[in-house]
Amino acid sequence: MPTDQFNYLRSPELISRKNSRLLIVDMQQKLLDFISVSEKVTNNCSRLLRAADILGVPSYGTEQYSKGLGPTAESLIPYLKEMPDKKRFSCAECLEWDPSKEDENCYQIVVAGIESHVCVLQTTFDLIALGYRVFVPADAVASRSKMDWEFALKRLSLAGATIVTTESVMFEWCETSDIPEFKQISKLVQEGD
Repeated sequence: MPTDQFNYLRSPELISRKNSRLLIVDMQQKLLDFISVSEKVTNNCSRLLRAADILGVPSYGTEQYSKGLGPTAESLIPYLKEMPDKKRFSCAECLEWDPSKEDENCYQIVVAGIESHVCVLQTTFDLIALGYRVFVPADAVASRSKMDWEFALKRLSLAGATIVTTESVMFEWCETSDIPEFKQISKLVQEGD
């Protein structure tokens, strides 16, 4: 069948820049200092934020009790506007997202940050309960303990979150190499090598 006659529809399993948001959870330096893979996680969160900026994906961030745990890692701050301060581990409440009142097209949420088994997990569960499709890049979340990270990813997957990677998110947002932003996204991908 000639391609001009084929009505191409993307799979709903793919992350679309038109239908998604990026949420960076509690990437605060005082917490990162206790995580052995903090540099890798911070770099991957930075790549996600820069890709979102290039492709027009809205980005959000939160901080857990910033009075005691301090600010977000300095390299991420330029890409995050307002960051609600919270004491509840889940971010869902402080974001005040209401899927019934919002544009129905923004139903995909990419959740990255720390810690996998606490704030990321509880936020993801709450977002799923609200009706969002949640994608968690395994290389952009972390916990102090590798076991906590592993079990969090298993539990998140069983609850309906889709476990992905930073690179897969960027390429799914990009969708094609035939857009002007592709070269910038390709450079971000190469930073992960």
